[in-house]
Amino acid sequence: MADSTNPYALFAEWFAEAEKSEPNDPNGMCLATSTPEGRPSARMVLLKGQDEQGFVFYTNLESRKGDQLAANPFAALCFHWKSLRRSVRVEGRVEAVTAEEADAYYATRARGSRIGAWASRQSRPLEGRWALEKAVAEYTLKFGVGAIPRPEFWSGFRLVPDRIEFWRDMPFRLHERRVFFPEGGTWREEALYP
Repeated sequence: MADSTNPYALFAEWFAEAEKSEPNDPNGMCLATSTPEGRPSARMVLLKGQDEQGFVFYTNLESRKGDQLAANPFAALCFHWKSLRRSVRVEGRVEAVTAEEADAYYATRARGSRIGAWASRQSRPLEGRWALEKAVAEYTLKFGVGAIPRPEFWSGFRLVPDRIEFWRDMPFRLHERRVFFPEGGTWREEALYP
């Protein structure tokens, strides 16, 4: 059983349970960003790394989320594991992963996904599906059977939490809510009313 005073260890335990019980994408999470004016935007992305430094995801840096994070480097994540009747909310500052981290993750992606990273002008208007398929064909031809380097416009972000909340379903909607805040190299925990 995880150290219940360490939210990273508790998250790892809950995530391992979700990997066994969720039928699809236990690493799926809602990522909320906002413009400098405070207009929010949310979308589903995949968690690709988690440790005591934070929570990592990857994207096209020229996408809507990439633009918003460049202008306002704060975000929130929400994991919802329906099969477990649990969720985890994470809030904090977002920082870029290193080029080495991005390269290492990119190299693990399927070849088609690496070509797709080159072909997709993520979040920008698409003239028609044919335009995306044409770009995929062009990059497939360009790279042939050789290596597919990581595009400069494709990398990752790490959300460094200043708040992590664990929610667990309980009878009569009297849910359990535990929230953790970093404090001097350790974590402070509070219980919240449901």
